[in-house]
Amino acid sequence: MESLNPPPRSRQPEGCLVVAIRIPVRIVVLVLVVPVRMVWDALVVLGRFLRDTVFRPLGRALLWVGRALFVWPFVGLWRYVLVPVGKVLAWLATVLLVVPAVWLHRYVLTPVGHAAAWLARAVGAGLAWVYARVLCPIGHGIVRLLKGAGAVLAALGLGAYTALAWLGRYLLVVPARRLYTWVLAPVGRAVAWCVRGLGWLLGLLATGIGLALYWTARVLLVLPALALWRWILAPVGRVLAAVAREVGETLGHAWRVAGRISRAVGRALGTLFRWIFVEPVRWVYRTVLTPVGHVVRDAVLRPVAAGARAVGRVAREALTAARDTVRQARADFRRMLFGEPRQPAAVDRREPPARDTRTLGSSTTALTKD
Repeated sequence: MESLNPPPRSRQPEGCLVVAIRIPVRIVVLVLVVPVRMVWDALVVLGRFLRDTVFRPLGRALLWVGRALFVWPFVGLWRYVLVPVGKVLAWLATVLLVVPAVWLHRYVLTPVGHAAAWLARAVGAGLAWVYARVLCPIGHGIVRLLKGAGAVLAALGLGAYTALAWLGRYLLVVPARRLYTWVLAPVGRAVAWCVRGLGWLLGLLATGIGLALYWTARVLLVLPALALWRWILAPVGRVLAAVAREVGETLGHAWRVAGRISRAVGRALGTLFRWIFVEPVRWVYRTVLTPVGHVVRDAVLRPVAAGARAVGRVAREALTAARDTVRQARADFRRMLFGEPRQPAAVDRREPPARDTRTLGSSTTALTKD
């Protein structure tokens, strides 16, 4: 298993400038950071105390108040008002809209639709019969008539068509082909050659202008910027980076040292507070209040508690005796007015006495009854 700690970074050799900067910077930063760290630790302790004693109880109280004012009324409104009203409205919508719509669809629209579909099928069948038995024969006859007329007209106009084709060939096609071959094609090639030459000349001119602009920009901008970066900005940046790195490391080191100092100061203050306040209070509680409390408990509280228990016991016994007396007097008065109550007749159920076990001789089953 690999270690969780990162491997230590290799220390690079440091120059005299880094060493000369590190010590005074660390001293100054430590002097400046220690008060800040102590104030920060004090604020952290105060914030934790306020969080545990003020903000958390206040947040719980505000949460309870928010629930009581916003959540519970809406829950009650939803549960006891909106849901019953919604159920009633749903029932009314079902009774007033859905059931009539289903009845209308089932007993009115469906039969009407079936009748309309049957009528449409009947009309379609009639139109198909008219198309197949009437229109198709008429159309076939018209087509045959037109074919015959076309054949007659073609036989009559064949000679005229041949003459017109010969005239069109020698009056239009042959002159147009010769014009394209001997005039338009050479002119087009010459124009294309001129355009290519002009493009080559423009490309050569653009290349020359681009090379000139490139070398001008290189000499006037790139080389000075490169020299500035290489001989000025890079060394200054390395020095500033070294200073910033050392300042950052120094701040981190000073923050850790200040934390240890703040922790030591806090522990010292805690020890001083314990010696000044806690230990005296504990000593007083242990050596004074505890014995006094024991004496008060043994000499006062326990006798008082025993007396109170005895008084309570006597009061309970007196109440019990009074209750029994009142019950007996009420029974005597009832007996005096109405006489002795009639006792129920005893019935032999052949059951065993109170806690005796059942035997075969005293069984009450039908098979073993005497």
